[in-house]
Amino acid sequence: MNTRGAAGPPMSLEGIDHALRRRTEERDRVGGDLLDLDAHATHRLLTGMTPEGETGRRWDAARGATVTLWWLFDAYRRVLDQAAELRAAGRPDLEALTALLTGPSVELKPGDVPVEKRSLLRAAGEWVTLDAALARMDHAYREIAATVAAIDDAWSALLPTLDEADAARRAALDLAGGLGAPDPELDRLGDTLDRLRAAVTADPLGSAGRRDEIASVAGAVTARRAALERAAGIRDDYETRAGRLGERIDEVAEAESAARRARDVVLVKIADPALPALPDQAGALRDRLAALATVRGRWLELAGRMADLERAVEDSLSRATAIGESIAGLIGRRDELRGRLTAYQAKAARLGRAEDLALAALYGKARDLLWTAPCDLRGATVAVAEYQRAINRIGAAG
Repeated sequence: MNTRGAAGPPMSLEGIDHALRRRTEERDRVGGDLLDLDAHATHRLLTGMTPEGETGRRWDAARGATVTLWWLFDAYRRVLDQAAELRAAGRPDLEALTALLTGPSVELKPGDVPVEKRSLLRAAGEWVTLDAALARMDHAYREIAATVAAIDDAWSALLPTLDEADAARRAALDLAGGLGAPDPELDRLGDTLDRLRAAVTADPLGSAGRRDEIASVAGAVTARRAALERAAGIRDDYETRAGRLGERIDEVAEAESAARRARDVVLVKIADPALPALPDQAGALRDRLAALATVRGRWLELAGRMADLERAVEDSLSRATAIGESIAGLIGRRDELRGRLTAYQAKAARLGRAEDLALAALYGKARDLLWTAPCDLRGATVAVAEYQRAINRIGAAG
């Protein structure tokens, strides 16, 4: 059964030439797009592999669409070649040319259709117009391009992180080799990276949910490389680093001694002071420094222990310094109150109240508290405040 239909009224020769030029340009453009699609890097990679999972399903459909696209293009091109031959004849057949350019002239033979696209109901073949053939090509092209773009986007989102992690792993392996000891943790991370890369390569679309896992493993590899770099640095500079630690521990000891001296002074000069517990870490820190020598040669372990000790030393120094300053601040608070009391006595004199008995009594109470050892700092603070408020009231009253 022939399903080919009839074309409309014959076109003019000028109309035929115009349509033929347009269709030829269209054919060249479509052909160029098909070649560009074939040359696309991701398309070439997919053509040479067998994707799995979701990617495999999408790519199987895209490959079927690719076959459909090319046999549609071949059928489309054959019609244009036939039309060009007719137009080149001495007396072109306008009716035949019109039928080719506007009618259902593209034959889709059952034998040309991919197996997965065939139907028993279409066994007799099908005739479509050039426009219909172009629309089907566009649909197939968009399906293929969308699949290739989705896979390319998935690879672009995941592979760079894996590449960076692999580079970090190679650097870490070199460092571990230089330290002369295997690194089981690095080996474990490497196995995980290989597993993730295989999964992403075979099924990028199905691996979208692995982004956080990939980032976590990549971060762990980078951290391991940094730890090995620190270990290599300790190996090359152990004596210098240990010497600096010893010097900082001496500073801790001096800061703790200063805090004790400040406490002794405060206990004599301030009554019932609220003192913090005195720091006493210098001895323990020196023991830890000495213990580092026992793991010398196990550089990764030594690097971790030295880093912990360095942090402990800095924390101890900061704490001892802060406690010493806090204790010494009690003497500073007494001296600040003495200075304030003297300043307000001068202000009373400027106000003409130097002989005021009430003010003199307030002043005497505050002075006795501040110049008596040990000083009742809380009582002195209240007394100075009372004296200050009394003078301010006099100043406000004019």
